[in-house]
Amino acid sequence: MSTTAPCNIGPRISVRGNLAGEEDLVIEGHVEGSIHLTGHLAVAQSAVVTADIEVDSIDVYGQVDGDIVAVAAITLHESARVAGSLRAPRVVIADGAQFKGSVEMDVQIPSGVQRQPRR
Repeated sequence: MSTTAPCNIGPRISVRGNLAGEEDLVIEGHVEGSIHLTGHLAVAQSAVVTADIEVDSIDVYGQVDGDIVAVAAITLHESARVAGSLRAPRVVIADGAQFKGSVEMDVQIPSGVQRQPRR
């Protein structure tokens, strides 16, 4: 993670559309659409995300309905509820996480999602 504070979508915020950026992001509210980040994404326990996601890395504590592609790693924590395919070189699914879908770890990362060097 970078040394700057991540952007935050609060628990009472709903976003519909496409999110794209080069920063770390924490989602506590509702997001529907697509997410493309060259940073780290954290989906808080209170979050509900209905989106296809392409990121550097992701920690899921809340609910995600959609496919997730990560350059580095995907981590589903014990409170996570995920439906969709997971594609990353490293995938961690904690005991207690709810997951329905497929996992692919030998993957070609989309050209639009390239790992950015951390400052």
